[in-house]
Amino acid sequence: MIITQTPFRVSFLGGGTDYPEHFRTHGGAVLGTAISRCAYQTVMRFESSLFDYSIRLGYRQVECVRTLDEIQHRAFQACLRKLELTHDIEVNYAAELPGFTGLGTSSSFVVGLLNALHSFKGRYVAPMDLCRQAIEIERDVLGEAVGCQDQAWAAMGGMGLIEFKPNDDIVVTRVPMSTQRRAEIESHLLMVFTGITRRAADLASKQIKKASENKDRYLRMRTQVDEGYAVLTGNASLEKLGSLLHEGWLLKQSLDESISNGKIGSIYKAGTEAGAWGGKLLGAGGGGFVLFVVPPERRERVRAALKDYQEIPFGIDAPGSRVIHAS
Repeated sequence: MIITQTPFRVSFLGGGTDYPEHFRTHGGAVLGTAISRCAYQTVMRFESSLFDYSIRLGYRQVECVRTLDEIQHRAFQACLRKLELTHDIEVNYAAELPGFTGLGTSSSFVVGLLNALHSFKGRYVAPMDLCRQAIEIERDVLGEAVGCQDQAWAAMGGMGLIEFKPNDDIVVTRVPMSTQRRAEIESHLLMVFTGITRRAADLASKQIKKASENKDRYLRMRTQVDEGYAVLTGNASLEKLGSLLHEGWLLKQSLDESISNGKIGSIYKAGTEAGAWGGKLLGAGGGGFVLFVVPPERRERVRAALKDYQEIPFGIDAPGSRVIHAS
C-alpha cells in the first residue's frame, strides 16, 4: 500500500500570469505558498481474478470497472493510462477541503495520484518532473484551461516565487524565513469560505481569451510579485503585503466581470472595514475562499464581522507531495 500527502496552495500575487497563453510571450511569476491542508491518495494491489472487476476507484463516488475505457473520472483514467496500470489496482482519494474552491485542489489531485502511482511501480520521480507531468495531463490530455502554478506548488511545496519563462522553464526561488518571521506571517493571514464552489477552468477560459486585451494588467501583476517577495524576505510591516493584495484583487476583478459577485464583494468589504489591510479571492474567481491580511490585534474584530462564514486555519510553507506510507 502507498499513501501520498499533497498540499493545497494559497496564491498571493501574480495569478493569471502563469497561463502559457501569457507567459510564453511576456513571462510570468507568482508568489504564494503550499499550505498545511492536503489531499491524500491511497494505492494498493488486489487480486482481480477473485472479483468481477479489475480496477476499483474511490472518491465521492465508487467505480468498479474492468477496463480503463470504462472509467468515468477522466483524471483517474488519464493518470492510470499514462503509467500503463490496467488491472489489479485500487485507488482511493480523500481531501481536507472541498474541490473547486480556488486552492489548486484539482492539480493537487493529479500530482498526488501520479506520485502514488509511480511509487506503486517502485519509481521515484523528482518534484519538477511530477509538476510537468501533471501540467501535461491537465492541459494536453484533459484539455483543461488551467495555469501552471498549482501543479508546481503541489509537487514542490514551500513558500516562494515561481517564474514561468517564455521557453517553458519553471524557476523556483524560496522565501528564506526565520521561525519568528514564519509565525508572524501566519498570524496575519485569515481565510474564510464563501460557500460557493465553481469550475475554475470555465472562468479561466474567459480570461485566457482576453489575455492580449489585459496585457498591461498582467504585466503589473508580474511586478507586484517582486514587490511582495521583497516584503516577505525583509523586516517590513506586512501592511504592505495587504496593500499589494488589495491592488491585485482590484486588477483581477478588472479582467472579467465573472470574477466577483455581490456575495464576494460583501465578504471583502466586511473584512476590510473591520480592520483587514487587504486581501483577495483565491483562484480564478466566482467563489471559493477569501484570504485577508489582518494585524493580530484586529483579528477578532474581523472574525466577528465574518461570523457567518467558516474560517479555515492553515499553516504556510508546507512540503510538496510525498509518500507518507509504503508497505
